[in-house]
Amino acid sequence: MDYMIVKWVHILSSTFLFGTGIGSAFYMLFTSLSRDVRAIAVVSRHVVLADWIFTTTTIIVQPVTGLYMIHLAGYPWTSAWIMWSIGLYFFAGACWLPVVWMQLRMRDMAQVAARENTELPALYWRYLRFWVVLGIPAFFALVIVFWLMVAKPA
Repeated sequence: MDYMIVKWVHILSSTFLFGTGIGSAFYMLFTSLSRDVRAIAVVSRHVVLADWIFTTTTIIVQPVTGLYMIHLAGYPWTSAWIMWSIGLYFFAGACWLPVVWMQLRMRDMAQVAARENTELPALYWRYLRFWVVLGIPAFFALVIVFWLMVAKPA
């Protein structure tokens, strides 16, 4: 019974992680492309909040529940699919950390621009480009992790 409960929490957590990531990326990117400074200020504030509430929580829950399920199921820690999953998860996390830092800066720049009724600075757009460049490999890394978790190839 422990395994099924932990698996359910793991799957639910991964759904929040992936869903929040895709939703946040969609809204942040397309709102930014609209160049509506006030909308960008609102959306970036909510994206940062969603990252702290959902993404940060699930980033902790995922490895805890995943490692516990490996233990409960008796899978060898050295299984290729487990090692690849862990490696890709850390890779996605390494992409995500600078994205969080940039999102905080982008949110602040948008807040100032909205308050002062000015355009967003060039730095905002440079951060947005890096944000996209880091988000794409993180996304595909997590898609591969999802596949590995389901397929568990030998």
